[in-house]
This record gives sequence, C-alpha cells and structure tokens, in this order.
Amino acid sequence: MFLRKISGIFPAGFGLRLSQKFIFLLFLSGFITLCFGTLFLLPDTSKFKRIFLSSAHNQNVEKLHSYAGKKMSKKTVEDQKSIIRNSQHEKWKSKDKFNMDVPSFGVIAKNNDRAEKEKIFINKEHIIAQKDQLKSTFDYETFRKNLKYPPLGSEHEPKNIEMQEKRKKVKEMMMFAWNSYKQYAWGENELRPLTKDGHFGSLFGGLKGATIVDALDTLFIMGLKEEFEEAQKWIETSLDLNVNGEASLFEVNIRYIGGLLSAYFLSGKEVFRDKAIGLGNKLLPAFSTPTGIPRGIINLGNGLTWSWGWASAGSSILAEFGTLHLEFVQLSELSGNTIFTEKVNGIRKLLSKIEKPNGLYPNYFSPVSGNWVQHHVSLGGLGDSFYEYLIKSWLMSARQDNEAKSMYYDALEAIETHLIRKSPGGLTYIAEWRGGILDHKMGHLTCFAAGMFALGARDAPAQKRDHYMELAAEIANTCHESYARTDTKLGPEVFRFDFGAEATASRLSERYYLLRPEVAESYVYLWRLTHNPKYREWGWEIVQALEKYCRIESGFSGIKDVYSKSPNHDNVQQSFFMSETLKYLYLLFSEDDLLSLEDWVFNTEAHPLPIIHLKSS
Repeated sequence: MFLRKISGIFPAGFGLRLSQKFIFLLFLSGFITLCFGTLFLLPDTSKFKRIFLSSAHNQNVEKLHSYAGKKMSKKTVEDQKSIIRNSQHEKWKSKDKFNMDVPSFGVIAKNNDRAEKEKIFINKEHIIAQKDQLKSTFDYETFRKNLKYPPLGSEHEPKNIEMQEKRKKVKEMMMFAWNSYKQYAWGENELRPLTKDGHFGSLFGGLKGATIVDALDTLFIMGLKEEFEEAQKWIETSLDLNVNGEASLFEVNIRYIGGLLSAYFLSGKEVFRDKAIGLGNKLLPAFSTPTGIPRGIINLGNGLTWSWGWASAGSSILAEFGTLHLEFVQLSELSGNTIFTEKVNGIRKLLSKIEKPNGLYPNYFSPVSGNWVQHHVSLGGLGDSFYEYLIKSWLMSARQDNEAKSMYYDALEAIETHLIRKSPGGLTYIAEWRGGILDHKMGHLTCFAAGMFALGARDAPAQKRDHYMELAAEIANTCHESYARTDTKLGPEVFRFDFGAEATASRLSERYYLLRPEVAESYVYLWRLTHNPKYREWGWEIVQALEKYCRIESGFSGIKDVYSKSPNHDNVQQSFFMSETLKYLYLLFSEDDLLSLEDWVFNTEAHPLPIIHLKSS
C-alpha cells in the first residue's frame, strides 16, 4: 500500500525504470539506517521496556499504594515491593552541566545522550569527593571536649527508682527485639517475626543490614557494648556499598547515613565515618537535575536517577529532598568536602525564593521546571520532615543558620493560619490543605509536630514563645487522645475530625499501627522542656500497649487494627522501631543530660547529630 502512494511506481514493483529503482533503494536504505540508529542511540534498556510494554502492563507491574513511610515512607512490606520507575526521563536543558574538563573520560557524549552525560557527572562528582577528602579539619577528641555533657550523661541511672525500673523495661524490650532479629534475620534489612525470617525490601538499592545500622546508636546509649561491637564487626566486614540497585534517596540518607554518622560521633570508630562518606558520595548524582532538586530514586551502582512512579508528573517530594540538610552538612564537616553542603544549600536557596501559595510549601515539586506541581500541603507524609529540618538546621548550626530560622517561623505562621483547627470537642489538630480546601484528618506521622513546635518555641519572637509551647501541648494531647480512644491504646495511622469523628479512624484502611515513634518522640521533647509528669505517664502507656499487643514469640510486630483487642499482626519488625520508638521511650525515662539537647539534634530517624558552628548564612 505504501508504494501506491508514490507516483510512477507500480504495485508489483517489477516495472520500475533504473532511475526509479535507484531512488527507491536510496529511500529504503535511509529508512533502515534511521531505524537502527535510533535504537543504538537509546541510553539504556529501560527505554525498550517503556516503548514496547503497554501502559496497562506498566501500571499493573507494581504500585506504591500509599505514603505509609517514615517522614515520607516507612513502608509496609507490600509498599516495599512496589517501587517503580517514572515513565519518562526529562531532557537536560543546560549544556553547561556537562561542560567539564575531565580528559581521562575520552570522548564526551553528544548532548542528547543522557546516560553518558550522567556517567560523566558521576565520575566528576567522584573526583571532587576524592580530591577534597583530605581537607577535613575535624578532630574527634576536640569535638568530645567541646560537648557540654558526656553523650551518656553524668548519671548512668535515673535518680528516681520508678524511672530506673521503667528504663530497664525498655532496655529489655530492645534486647528482645535485637536478639530476635539476630536469630532469625541477621544481615537482612528487617525481621519478619511471624514467619521467623527476614527480608531485604526494595528501598535500599541492594544495601543490607538496615536494622543493624539503624540500631547502632540505641545499642550504644543503652550500654549494650557486646551487641554494639557485633554490629560494628558486621559493618566492617559485610556492609558492602558497591551494590547495583534502586534505592530511595531519602531512606538511605536518614537510616544509613544518619545511623553511621551518629555511631561515629558517639564511638569515634573510623569505620562508621568512612562508610558514611562513601555512601554520601554515591548519592550525589541524584542532584544532577536542571534545578539541583534531587529525584527520589537512585541506582547506587550507575548513579542513574528517576522519580517515583506515583509522584505527580515526575515530581520530587518535599519531605524527601527537604530532609537531607542535617546529614549532608555533617558529611562536609567530616570529609572536608564542601560539595555536600553546597548541594543542600542549593535546595534551600531555591525554596526560599520561589513563590509559595499562602506561604505554604506544597508536597510535589518538579526537579525540571522548578515549579510546584500540586497544591497539596501536609505536615504528615510527603511534607513533615522538611519543616523539622528547618528548625533543626538552625539549632545544629549553633543558631547561626538564619535562613533556616526565617523559613521555619514564616512557614509556622502560614501553617497556623491555614491548617491548624479546633474540633467541636476542643481538640487542636493539623489538617491537610488541597488547593484551598481542608481535609480534616491527621496522620500518625503528623504527631511529630508537637515536639517540633516545642523545640522551636524558645527562639520564636518573644510574644509567640508561650503560645507555641501551648500549641505543642495541645497537639500532643490530641495525639494522646488518638491512642486513648482505641481498644489497644495504640494510635491509628490516620485519625479524622469530620462527620462526627473525633481523633478516631473512620476507615478500615487507616486503623493499623506500624510500631511508629512520632507520639513518643513528642513526649520526649515536651518532658524535657516542661518536666510535666504526664508525658512520662503517657509514654509508659505506650510501653504497656506494645508489650501486650505487639510483642510476639519472635519479636515485635505492627498490628492491623488498633480497635481490636485481638488484632492480627503485619509480620514486620520495622528497623525504626529500634532506632526511634525504643530510643525515645528510653530517653523519656532517663535524665536530661543523656544526649542533651544542648549538644545534639536528632535526625528524622532519631539518630543524634552534634551541634556544630557554621558561618552565618
């Protein structure tokens, strides 16, 4: 049929004149060359998948069903199996990003070959990292001498005998969780206590031992020396950074880099420092976007990056790219390589200048166009730890990072104006904002905000300090009510304030509890800043509920329905249970100088990082 459309050529093709045959063969050879050339120029095999697999197939392969994660995503096992690539790689707009003088790489790729460009970028970052590695002036002994309090405090046991017993109970829970993991899942990422095995999940790009790295500092502060040393030995011999897999930039940063950094600052063991810096170098290619805003997923082997498949229009997520600052500043401090700080400062500068709807930061941002993608604002999943890292960046800089301070208090004003409401029953809550329409619900993740408000109250304008402490107490009370109104005395994943609901989950899909720490976290800050005994009482209620409903024969497990006195278990002992939940409960029953707030800030995985002195921004 195609030949019939060319004038002078018969359908059979046998009556062609010589000149017509020549023209036809020339056209055919050009067409074949074009087809094969296009295939060879495709940067990687994933392109073939996207071309030849139907959209229906791509949608049904695996879906990320919810943002159930810690400060974006601490996911259930089902979530962890559902990472997918975004369907498009955006084209680079700036040729300057790859105009690098690196002669050892040979011929520089053509402008339209993204894969080759990214390889060059990765190698360039590697050279910068190696070149600057020896410039660090950090001295561990000097650092320790400058702390106001010993990391483990001046008193190894609380003065109050009742608190001693409660703290011992939390320590016993830690030992049980650790030994269960060691027996059934050693070296894997998390324990599945019902089936007595482990799983690697798909958030960590082939990295192993997430529970080991996450638990390091908790073992240390609890004085579990033998367990800490066996964890250190595993990291020395078995934590291989040369893996080739798809990792969440956010999760690798807060769990692995955060855990390794805190272990180094507490113990002084160089292996933790070296591993943290090495892993930090592997994350740098994620920033190779037109805006400098990193994508959410990175292949730790080849450095290629892409966005979450469920993220609107290839967006990056506020709670992911906004939760890097603490760890990356510390990486620069330890390595002498300023590139880590430069990367996160670039994010900060962009966000400080961009227009924000009603002063609020939406959750979805395009790393290509530099614009907000959706006007969905939340202090729960997708947004939460961005705000947390603003106030903590101010504190970690010894109150020198004025840009972070200004952004935090401006955001807090907008949050109070547009998101914070009071229920008919008198409970203060933080709603979600969707283009001007409020969704009257709170996630368990949002309960961290009570601690954040309390932590930031001291440096607020004088007329606001008492108000922010009152607001923190009200949010903590609401979160306590979400626990108290269940049969298990553990809080649901989401609780609502609409259609007659008051701090209760109204949907079956929101009734689960994943061993989350946010409520205990806020109790710690409020206890230390007010010494109101109710926060310790509320914390003990959590301990008792965990023992009764989450402790099973071979570890601790989340439960599927907090409103059932005989709940089914989800078969996951989350790594953050040891990193955060048990650590915060242990600190709640300890003296204030154990990891004093005058010396330390906690990253969003509860890994303590020291306050350092930076130049004023």
